[in-house]
Amino acid sequence: MSQPPRTFILASRGSQLAQIQTNLALSSMQSLFPHSHSQFTTSFMSTAGDKNQSQALYLLGGKALWTKELEVALLQHQVDMLVHSFKDVPTVLPDGCVIGGVMEREDPVDSLVVKKGVAWKTLDEFPEGSVVGTSSVRRAAQLKRKYPKLVFMDVRGNLNTRMAKLDAPDGPYTAIILAKAGMVRLGMGDRLTSDLAPPLLYHAVSQGALAIEIRSDDAEARAICEKLTHRETAWRCAAERACLRTLEGGCSVPVGVGSELTLDGNGGRLRITGCVTALDGSKHVECTMEEEVRSETQAEDVGTRLAVRLIETGAKEILDAITIDREEKIKVAQEKDEQIAV
Repeated sequence: MSQPPRTFILASRGSQLAQIQTNLALSSMQSLFPHSHSQFTTSFMSTAGDKNQSQALYLLGGKALWTKELEVALLQHQVDMLVHSFKDVPTVLPDGCVIGGVMEREDPVDSLVVKKGVAWKTLDEFPEGSVVGTSSVRRAAQLKRKYPKLVFMDVRGNLNTRMAKLDAPDGPYTAIILAKAGMVRLGMGDRLTSDLAPPLLYHAVSQGALAIEIRSDDAEARAICEKLTHRETAWRCAAERACLRTLEGGCSVPVGVGSELTLDGNGGRLRITGCVTALDGSKHVECTMEEEVRSETQAEDVGTRLAVRLIETGAKEILDAITIDREEKIKVAQEKDEQIAV
């Protein structure tokens, strides 16, 4: 007796960008399996990161802000696949969850977006004291090294919210920094003013890539996701995530990367750069490794060894200082909350 057709539910956050990305995955699956009995549909929900738009990410914790509620729904069989911006996915997943597929990466670079009506196009043109908005300590830390006279201020919210804050006539921001991939997917690429590419600014781990998270025991979902996977992207992201995992960094740690992979036959040549920067930009450790790789596992190994080299050349001291700084700021914030409550 044949099994009835299965409907796979693809879930993600409810933001406009997350929905666009989920529908990209949905369309790809429908194209790859046009004659399949299986059906594909979507579901969207809010996460802790969406609900708390006031506190700086630096104080809120790790990437699980964007994934925890979704993973609970996945493990409870309420949904079948989670579509993530790969840069938002923790490097260690809950038991029972795995990354089933990785879609082809958009350009991972960060880009500058200036306020409407402002003629400047690059950070080099900005006068002293200009305010640049970003929710990323990675971006601010790296850019403070070259632009110590600019002011970097936290800005939270989804892309549409941040764009509205930028363009508000009475808003403080001269410009904001955003991931180019998200702006392109939203159809707002025309607002991008200039790219902030390495070595000026190394991007976040896995930035620009979409990942599909599934239950580890779901063989059907795994088979679908494997067909969806772009090998070059998967290997590069595996190396970048292994570096971050070894450094024990989360979304609020200033770890930047840049990678290239030239595939030939069964393998290719991987070049990956990683950096760790002090919050004030005063210290910066950067290393590059280049090796032949023949599997995703070998690419991961390169990323792991890159992190070890960074630690040996000064990254540990920077990360330890950042941990102490965050703990102190969290303590102050908690004390303020207690005073307000009283």
